[in-house]
Amino acid sequence: MLQPFPGDSPPPNCLHGCFSSSPFHGAAASEHPPDSTPTVTSATLRRNFAQTTVSTIFPDTEFVDPNSLPSHQESFSDFIQAYPNYSDTYKIDRIRSDHYFHLGLSHYTCLDYIGIGLYSYPQLLNYDPSTYQISSSLSESPFFSVSPKIGNLKEKLLHDGGQETEFEYSMKRRIMGFLKISEEDYSMVFTANRTSAFRLVAESYPFNSKRKLLTVYDYESEAVNEINRVSEKRGAKVAAAEFSWPRLKLCSSKLRKLVTSGKNGNKKKKKGIFVFPLHSRVTGSRYPYLWMSVAQENGWHVMIDACGLGPKDMDSFGLSIYNPDFMVCSFYKVFGENPSGFGCLFVKKSTIPILESPTGSGMVNLVPTDNPISIHALEINRTQTQSEETYSFSSSVEYKGLDHVDSLGLVATGNRSRCLINWLVSALYKLKHSTTSRLVKIYGPKVNFNRGPAVAFNLFNQKGEKIEPFIVQKLADCSNISLGKGFLKNILFEDDYEGGKDRVFEKKKNRDFDEPGISVLTAALGFLANFEDVYKLWIFVARFLDSDFVDKESVRCGIHVFEHRNREVV
Repeated sequence: MLQPFPGDSPPPNCLHGCFSSSPFHGAAASEHPPDSTPTVTSATLRRNFAQTTVSTIFPDTEFVDPNSLPSHQESFSDFIQAYPNYSDTYKIDRIRSDHYFHLGLSHYTCLDYIGIGLYSYPQLLNYDPSTYQISSSLSESPFFSVSPKIGNLKEKLLHDGGQETEFEYSMKRRIMGFLKISEEDYSMVFTANRTSAFRLVAESYPFNSKRKLLTVYDYESEAVNEINRVSEKRGAKVAAAEFSWPRLKLCSSKLRKLVTSGKNGNKKKKKGIFVFPLHSRVTGSRYPYLWMSVAQENGWHVMIDACGLGPKDMDSFGLSIYNPDFMVCSFYKVFGENPSGFGCLFVKKSTIPILESPTGSGMVNLVPTDNPISIHALEINRTQTQSEETYSFSSSVEYKGLDHVDSLGLVATGNRSRCLINWLVSALYKLKHSTTSRLVKIYGPKVNFNRGPAVAFNLFNQKGEKIEPFIVQKLADCSNISLGKGFLKNILFEDDYEGGKDRVFEKKKNRDFDEPGISVLTAALGFLANFEDVYKLWIFVARFLDSDFVDKESVRCGIHVFEHRNREVV
């Protein structure tokens, strides 16, 4: 271990945000009586959280030897000392052990899932809890399969519910209830994935030479590339927000100019679409919800990308306040076992009439399987009256994944992920080479009460050379850890940092040009994540302190390293 230099601890990076959650060491804000006045301000709570994390998680300590790391039990003890209210989330551990026991049996740590799980693992196995029997065979496409269909988005939205099957109706009702989206205000279609949903919006929106597309993403996304491509082809002027190096904070002044520029005397004539992700699914940066109001006040249709949100983050969103015109989210079948699923595109009913009517692909039908556990007996009695079609809905279809999240609520899931991700960020910063250079570089927010449950990072050797993310990802997989990869972009280097730009950036082919950015590793925590998951990742990363680890582990895992493209640390 080395003693750090004075002031060497990573300073808290306090982003502006509107995420409403309980403090880490106190009761939820909603528990205060209406006439009471909290004794501590929100800003103070957030500042105290960052200070407590830095001062409690291995204080005044740095690790240069992977064999010197404290044990799981020692680390967990420090963790609970820093975040005592983590103990209030033990119901999640019970759900994990009872309904997702495959995670413990396989010893696999899943840190690359994005979206929300629909079902539990026993449902997947045809598991009978009364006899502890598991089906000997599994369906290749459990619960349901996805069937593509060609159609007209506008027509499908206008005739919402008229052509869907009983299974699709059941799924739609459950999802809209889970997300607290009113069927009176929004129509929904199932899509193949997030990219398909983005493309459908671009193909149907009435773009022309005077309308724009403005996106807010600090990373490359297939879905964003697709909406850019289609919108630009249809005449839209495409623009993107920028993020300042090195903290990757949203450049608010530049974004405000993009949002407010141009005259909009006719309030009914919109400027275009403002695509807003609420937070970055790669770096974990959260963005103020106020941007939606600013965009709406300046004549934009607002599209919310909710695919990277935590399972109950929509509870803090206030959908009825902001009323976005479009919203996209995604669902998968079973966490840690079956990542297949679908996307959902919601369109505000008052916005549907302005859409155009092209015929295209991207929408899908959900076709149920014969699995009795996933389908049970579905009964929907539809009776036609003179004035309207009414539904009497009764179903024994169970979406245990959604039920588990609903039983926990926003406070429990939000506090748990906040504690885990901030411990991980703080612990990663404690790893240093003997030359005092850091092993890990984190991109985006550091220790922060308001950060999302994702982190972007890279590893560097003792010479300060970047270890290629794909190599780290392959070695992690060999250690039963699944990590994601991303490409950071739209980065603005101010004058003070302009000199290091060439050393930081790499080029990636995007359509007809090379786009500058940074390849990174990503770790995303789902609501089932526990301390063992983040500790296991920390132990794995620490092994790179051994200068021979990459070569030795590559041989053990049968990975042939073709190329090392090294980057210096700025």
